[in-house]
Amino acid sequence: MTCLELFSGCGGLAKGLELAGFEHRAFVEFNKWACKSLRENFAPSLVHETDIRKFDFKSICDVDIVAGGPPCQPFSLGGLAKAYDDARDMFPEAIRAIHELHPRGFIFENVKGLLRKSFTDYFSYIILRLTYPDCAIPEGKTWREHLAFLEKLDFKKYSGLKYQVQYKLVNAVDYGVPQNRERVFIVGFRSDVRVDWKWPDAVTKRRTIADAIGHLVNARGECHPKDHIRVSGAREYPGHSGSDYNSPSKTIKAGAHGVPGGENMIRFPDGKLRYMTVHEAKLIQTFPADYKISGSWGEAMRQIGNAVPVQLAEKMGRQMIAALNGVRKDAGPIKIIYPKRAPVVEQLRLAIETKKKYKGVAKGRVSKKSSAANPMLKGKASVKPPKSVKARYGKHG
Repeated sequence: MTCLELFSGCGGLAKGLELAGFEHRAFVEFNKWACKSLRENFAPSLVHETDIRKFDFKSICDVDIVAGGPPCQPFSLGGLAKAYDDARDMFPEAIRAIHELHPRGFIFENVKGLLRKSFTDYFSYIILRLTYPDCAIPEGKTWREHLAFLEKLDFKKYSGLKYQVQYKLVNAVDYGVPQNRERVFIVGFRSDVRVDWKWPDAVTKRRTIADAIGHLVNARGECHPKDHIRVSGAREYPGHSGSDYNSPSKTIKAGAHGVPGGENMIRFPDGKLRYMTVHEAKLIQTFPADYKISGSWGEAMRQIGNAVPVQLAEKMGRQMIAALNGVRKDAGPIKIIYPKRAPVVEQLRLAIETKKKYKGVAKGRVSKKSSAANPMLKGKASVKPPKSVKARYGKHG
């Protein structure tokens, strides 16, 4: 099965999907160091180092699924949390890829912050846009107005491109990764591809840092990997205590200005504290030992901190393949899971705000082609309101 990878980073999700059995058609990534890492581990010709907003998805043919991790900064608990007001929100581009390629399915990963109450409505909007990817927002409409329209659509009656969508908050430590890392996964299957999707089963025993890197720590006088270089300067202070060696690691983070919370440090049983080496962080993220991460320690840790744990990605990938290979031929009920909406009081406030901003649309005729492409335009004019009599006949005196 084939896959198009968006926002690939250094390739955690990509490697996991490859191990699961997917064949990559292309990687689309903007960061130069991440692209260098991808070229080190995959066919260089597949790597497109470019702004995804300029990428022509139609240049990629025959794709079974679209996968990726749209930039999480707009929703991160540690960021500015601007969501839809953040220029780094790339969900619209992920939706564009689905709209243009019509893949059989998709899988996206993002931070836990996506489920924050303040993002409830926008997350609902993301899910509905993924459900109806060809129902684009009309020019002049706000995303809230578009959300209200999408909520009224009947999935069974809608004749355009549509997907069955589910999402779940998972912790990587429950899937064999020696790290506490909570992330949201969004999975969708095209409506004509009727599948029985099941989330991967959790493991019974949790792995620890010692399980992942104990062979390195206990090694004496042996030749270590090139990326196993220790970095000095680790120290403890309130809120910056590191991860216990005999427990699963805290979430490895990228950190725009250093690493907050000491998550990228290890606390050993004797009380000693030190930063993880690139090789150790890579193993804790379940990358293969020979996987290459380009750049300095700080840059490499940034890439690793942004990556999807390979083992978790592989488990998700295997479930995708199992679902697509076991396509049902019956026409059973379609189950779509949507986020809960904001409280009634909050909805009323937003409705009032929206009404104040609404400028209205002039009534008029719309071509059958434009209304079919976007049902939201039915009964609305796509032309500007007529000019005044004075403006129209002034030149005639």
